[in-house]
Amino acid sequence: MTPLTASTTAPGDPVLLGAVDLAREVLLEQVDSADVGAATGAVAEDEHVVTHYFTCLRAGYVGWTWSVTVARAVGSDKVTVDEVVLLPGEDAIVAPEWVPYKDRIRPGDLSPGDLLPVEEDDPRLVPTYSFGDDPLDADAKAQIRQVAKDLGLGRVRALSPEGIDLAAQRWYDGDGGPDVPLAQSAPAKCYSCGFLMRLSGHLAETFGVCANGNANDDGRVVAFGHGCGAHSEAQLSRKQQPLPPADHAHDTLTPDELESL
Repeated sequence: MTPLTASTTAPGDPVLLGAVDLAREVLLEQVDSADVGAATGAVAEDEHVVTHYFTCLRAGYVGWTWSVTVARAVGSDKVTVDEVVLLPGEDAIVAPEWVPYKDRIRPGDLSPGDLLPVEEDDPRLVPTYSFGDDPLDADAKAQIRQVAKDLGLGRVRALSPEGIDLAAQRWYDGDGGPDVPLAQSAPAKCYSCGFLMRLSGHLAETFGVCANGNANDDGRVVAFGHGCGAHSEAQLSRKQQPLPPADHAHDTLTPDELESL
């Protein structure tokens, strides 16, 4: 729901604009009088449609506004009420936009024992071997699984081209991509790092896995254009090198000389 902007009195049907008392009367028939404050204005929605606004005083609804829409037929002075609605204003606290459960899950959300099954028609996955473009019914899908098991193929389904593209874009845009601050300030890129373990398959020319135990990305997929200060060929500049220790000072005073000081 889009928050309501501050209402102002606008040009419109004078009869409807003057129906403030009627709008309040109808509003009080539906809500407690203690919840209704002063009229804050009216807006002409159409030639013969006007909405009146009243401050909402109900506890927990700070910044909300009562909205009463009135109308009349052409040539008639009789005012009728279309609707009574409670709307959020600019300063109102509203619930965030609803997101489906499966879209709310993020890496790290799963706990031991949790299951996250994929849908049968997940576009990121395709049968390990192709059966053409004809749609498969439930029985055919079960047969695919059984045949794959009998043939010892291991995986019934594998990543589809769409699934590969989605993963690649997600990794490229994530913390292991080339545009994060860590990579921008790195002395060199991951493609030239000795700690990079290259992938095989479709993504072999774009991504690898970091194997530097001292790096932030150890064990994670990184783009070739990523980088960090733990690059295998990183060298400290002369200014960054630690200062050599000072020469040892030898105390040559004898006990007698020390007492005479």
